[in-house]
Amino acid sequence: MNGQTIFALASGRPPAAICVIRISGGGAHAAGEALAGSLPQPRQAALRLLRYPRSAEVLDEALVLRFDGPASATGEDVVELHCHGGRAVTDAVLGALSTLDGLRLAQPGEFTRRAFENGRIDLTEAEGLADLIEAETEAQRKAALAVAEGG
Repeated sequence: MNGQTIFALASGRPPAAICVIRISGGGAHAAGEALAGSLPQPRQAALRLLRYPRSAEVLDEALVLRFDGPASATGEDVVELHCHGGRAVTDAVLGALSTLDGLRLAQPGEFTRRAFENGRIDLTEAEGLADLIEAETEAQRKAALAVAEGG
């Protein structure tokens, strides 16, 4: 599956003030450009209008970040879209990404798996992140955070 460009909601489910949609893989920058136009310089944020690629209809105004692999969370090229977190906005942006050739919706845990496969995190950190996401109590959160940080 590596080699494919994936995208998914990387923050909590809407509604929320902000949602983060992550795109990772060799086509991430092209996908970001298809929605946002020009991308900012690596590791810099810029405000952009997101548009449907085929109709140019405005989807949202979002903060866009670009990360070049291997210096990214997954070790691949990454674009993050920090959008307004309403259900309609989130669904529209995810829907627009799904129309782009070569992109597919990420499977649960796939960003973390790619980070592990590309040497960005080790197995203990990957397991700790999974536990942190699933933590429901303060004790679980503290234990998972310690593992995720290499403890």
